Amino acid sequence: MLIESFLRYIRYEKNYSFHTVLSYKNDLFQFRDFVTAETGTFAPQRVDRDLVRNWVVALVEAGETARTVSRKVSALRSFFKYLVVRKEVSDTPVRDIQLPKIRKRLPSFVKQDEMDLLLDEVDFGDGFSAVRDRLIIAVFYSTGIRRAELIGLKDVDVDTGAATMKVTGKRNKQRIIPFGGELASLIDEYRTVRARTVGGGTADFFVRETGEPLYPQLVYRVVTRYLEAVCSLNKKSPHVLRHTFASAMLNNGAELNSVKELLGHSSLASTEVYTHITFEELKKSYKQAHPRAERKGGNYGN
Repeated sequence: MLIESFLRYIRYEKNYSFHTVLSYKNDLFQFRDFVTAETGTFAPQRVDRDLVRNWVVALVEAGETARTVSRKVSALRSFFKYLVVRKEVSDTPVRDIQLPKIRKRLPSFVKQDEMDLLLDEVDFGDGFSAVRDRLIIAVFYSTGIRRAELIGLKDVDVDTGAATMKVTGKRNKQRIIPFGGELASLIDEYRTVRARTVGGGTADFFVRETGEPLYPQLVYRVVTRYLEAVCSLNKKSPHVLRHTFASAMLNNGAELNSVKELLGHSSLASTEVYTHITFEELKKSYKQAHPRAERKGGNYGN
């Protein structure tokens, strides 16, 4: 019951998303099952650091990645912090737990010339779906919004006159994102075709031909289909276009704080990872362009 109480708390009082709550639920139920198998029962009051450490070891031995283990321990830490506040336990056992080191992976992104090729040269076809799908790609690339944010856009949120888009992000935090004339033209074209196909009065900005809102897998398929036409990345997803937006902004002179606000990051540390992307591109460009970049050292002064 304590786990269920915690899940209700983060869903309805902390306003965590459904997917985050589901992730916490899976992690905590996995820990509960582990403790039950080890001790015969699950009593949070009797969980100690050794049990938590043994769980971490079991996860590693089962082949879980360092990132996954850290996420699961984070869920457990939040759960016991909640129990301490509620005075269900006197202290948290999730303290001084040695975690496997996470190897930082740079986010994947699409190169600027590949995005130009996609938006300027690739044939999206004719009709409502073609116009909508091209706009989906353009909105991701021009604004850096998340997939859930794109699906959640309301028609009143998109103002081509002011060239702004009101986006509702994680934990219902809203931000205003400006956009350029090219995207405004694509939006106007989409609205014209949408009115002809679906009719007026749609509350959702992006819809299917039936007038119903989009769903996550549809958006994922659209992005994957068109990215496959221009790039060879292993990972092709809406989030890759978010990374692409951030790297394009920084590569073209945007300040880090500005990109942070546009992305809706709560911490600058989340945005700083994109500076590593731009530096890697800088090194690559230098090695390709400078005539002496790849020359080996020799004997000097002889």
